[in-house]
Amino acid sequence: MERPADTAGLDLNLLLALDVLLDERSVGGAARRLHLSEPAMSRTLGRIRKALGDPVLVRAGRQMVPTPYALSVQAEVGAVVERARAVFAGPGAQDLRAVSRTLTLVGNDALAAAYAPALFARAAQEAPGIRLRFLTESHLDVPLLREGIADLEVGVIDTVAPEVRVEPLFEDVMVGVVRSGHPLLGGELTARRFAAADHLSVSRKGRMAGPVDTALAEAGLRRRVVGNVGTYPSALYILLRTDLVGLSMSWARPLMDPLGLVTFPVPLELPPLRIGMAWHPRHDADPAHAWLRGCVRELVAAPE
Repeated sequence: MERPADTAGLDLNLLLALDVLLDERSVGGAARRLHLSEPAMSRTLGRIRKALGDPVLVRAGRQMVPTPYALSVQAEVGAVVERARAVFAGPGAQDLRAVSRTLTLVGNDALAAAYAPALFARAAQEAPGIRLRFLTESHLDVPLLREGIADLEVGVIDTVAPEVRVEPLFEDVMVGVVRSGHPLLGGELTARRFAAADHLSVSRKGRMAGPVDTALAEAGLRRRVVGNVGTYPSALYILLRTDLVGLSMSWARPLMDPLGLVTFPVPLELPPLRIGMAWHPRHDADPAHAWLRGCVRELVAAPE
């Protein structure tokens, strides 16, 4: 690629086009959102590439994927565009109904299953131009917030990045999950009976052991884990049709109750799960991001 152009002659409208291109990852999709023809959008992409000295979007099969550099600046580009819109909107609070943007949340897959309906309803009522995209946690440790791949992380926040903002929401506990009529539900539930059952683990990294096994070991016990799945919803359907015992966060009860699954306190001393949300400080003053944080704070921070 050529060297970046002199920024003194840079058309700042390219930032808006870049923001939409990285969001859509499609020349055609970006053209439709900006009300341009595809050839005009292609020419704009060419100008962006020349200005940045980077391909920005490259073809991978039938799709276009962003380059590492494009990913690294995506969140900042989006924030700059939103700040510019706020400036030209004049003083006062930004009208969220006029915002057109995609916000990405990352977390345990139960997050979307349990809370996405309420979040979509809030968006439709308060910010209809905002689209919500949910990403599940990856088995790879990728700095999603820093690189702008995600706008907000919700769940057990284990990042150690010093610049990431973390807001605690509540403390949760693990509960056992079984089908209705499960043999474990009859009689006193002791740690020994709990350990003697066949268990199903849930881990995006395929781990078969966790804090429960540590607590059992301290009591001189060991459970038999017969298998692992990567997502909570898939685990729930397996538990519904077997005598396996599973574990879940108590805040995921909206997923379990409609299936008729039964939860019970685990007869062990387990460490609490500290649930929170995290974001990069580039979004601190972003009205759309502040709206999203407020929604999550209200909907997720007070589970029944």
